[in-house]
Amino acid sequence: MKEFAELIKTLDGTNKTNRKVDALTAYFKEVSDKDKVWTIALLSHRRPPRPVNTTLMRSWAAEWATIPYWLFEESYHIVGDLAETIALIVPTTTNNSTKALSSYLEEIIALKPRTEEEKKAYLIENWKQMDYYQRFVFNKLITGGFRIGVSQKLMTRALSRATGVDEDILAYRLMGNWDPSSVSFKQLVEEENEADFLSKPYPFFLAYALEGPLEKLGNPNEWYVEHKWDGIRAQLIVRKRNIFIWSRGEELVTDKYPELHQLADLLPDGTVLDGELLPFPNGQIGSFNEMQTRIGRKKVSKALMKKIPVIIKAYDLLEWEGKDIRQLGYRKRREHLEAVLKPLLENSTLPIAVSPALQFNSWDEVAQEREKSRELRSEGLMLKRANSPYEVGRKKGNWWKWKVDPLTIDAVLTYAMRGHGRRSNLFTDYTFALWDTNAEGKRELVTFAKAYSGLTDAEFRKIDSWIKKNTVDRFGPVRQVTPHHVFEIAFEGIAWSKRHKSGVATRFPRMRRWRQDKPIDEANTLDDLKQLIPMSGDSTTNGNN
Repeated sequence: MKEFAELIKTLDGTNKTNRKVDALTAYFKEVSDKDKVWTIALLSHRRPPRPVNTTLMRSWAAEWATIPYWLFEESYHIVGDLAETIALIVPTTTNNSTKALSSYLEEIIALKPRTEEEKKAYLIENWKQMDYYQRFVFNKLITGGFRIGVSQKLMTRALSRATGVDEDILAYRLMGNWDPSSVSFKQLVEEENEADFLSKPYPFFLAYALEGPLEKLGNPNEWYVEHKWDGIRAQLIVRKRNIFIWSRGEELVTDKYPELHQLADLLPDGTVLDGELLPFPNGQIGSFNEMQTRIGRKKVSKALMKKIPVIIKAYDLLEWEGKDIRQLGYRKRREHLEAVLKPLLENSTLPIAVSPALQFNSWDEVAQEREKSRELRSEGLMLKRANSPYEVGRKKGNWWKWKVDPLTIDAVLTYAMRGHGRRSNLFTDYTFALWDTNAEGKRELVTFAKAYSGLTDAEFRKIDSWIKKNTVDRFGPVRQVTPHHVFEIAFEGIAWSKRHKSGVATRFPRMRRWRQDKPIDEANTLDDLKQLIPMSGDSTTNGNN
């Protein structure tokens, strides 16, 4: 744990990529194989389930620190991070734990079924044995809130340097549903397991947002244009008549989409498709809001499958006849894809489609195609170089995404909360409202969205100062403020919602600009917002996955 805490402290203390990679490389060269496996797991979002309720942790920490619970809660709201608050507030110690990271994680897993008294005793005993930063990291592991500014790509690069295994090979080996409690470092990193290959996806190739004018990309005839569909990015795998569906987040989601299982008997063996899982009610692409009704379900009823069926819209072929074809150019892969799917597409009832790959003679024509995005239920366009291989991770040059502009509305700031991390001492999390007419015919502000990003640090500080002087009521950590400021709110999608008072849900709202030129009487109405919803009642979206 000591070495891991030092690593996290180093990673958290720098924004320089080379410094992070150097620290990770040195760590992987020094620690035990078991600790290496758990570190890889933690940095690739494979964390053990949370064993202790955080409310209990707050209560036990306040009790051991001999302070009133309300004072702990006030401290928590100021600090903005529970793990850090506990690490700061419990009695200090100069002890350093000598226990291995893997031992702690095995104990955390075993802690879940224990009684509250046993959990309390375990936490306090370990808090006693650790210095501040070890306690902080330990608390992060307990709460399940472990996040650090290191991408899996950086971690893989460092692991490659430490082991000598090629970075792309490592990216592939670390994909899939492996368990850090049972797999060895040798099995995971150093040797290829043929049995694991059956279900394993390939690392996804990701695009950057388009930079600069289209003309900088050269001849438009050298590019293919696709619509960027707003669903769940996924790979569909058929090997030895078994079907596996992996999301981009490396989650095996096969059981969530039973309507796709029939494709195991229809696609050629040794096929891996890259595509988008999309809701397809009434034979047309639905909204992401409808897709969400399928995402969170562990068991999918026949009624839900009938109401919100799902299809896969394929746009790339990564494996053909059991062979990895990612190094072929995009044009050639598309030819294979269309040949593979042609027999299936003759049956319109099957849950599979091909995303059209378009070519244009001018960039003006490409821009005109982008204007059709909302009508077609896409987020914008994908631009793919005709001879580009299917690469690993986010790379610049061969694939670009060109999204349509966000939807916007002018809204009034009504409530505020403190932020988190470096903004924990400022009010930066805001609630916004629009004008509506109530049953008595009076004009009132109705909440419709929350946002916490999009302003400069200087603007946040200025608004924070104003909030502290213009609070009219408090509800725990939330402050109600005098309606005075108008902000342009941008969002990536909109849909009807029964869960929101406004009757509308917006997707990825953020502050685009502070409208200091606009009085609150000129802010938009709820009816203005509803006018942005298509007549069909589904959502229109142009957001990022």
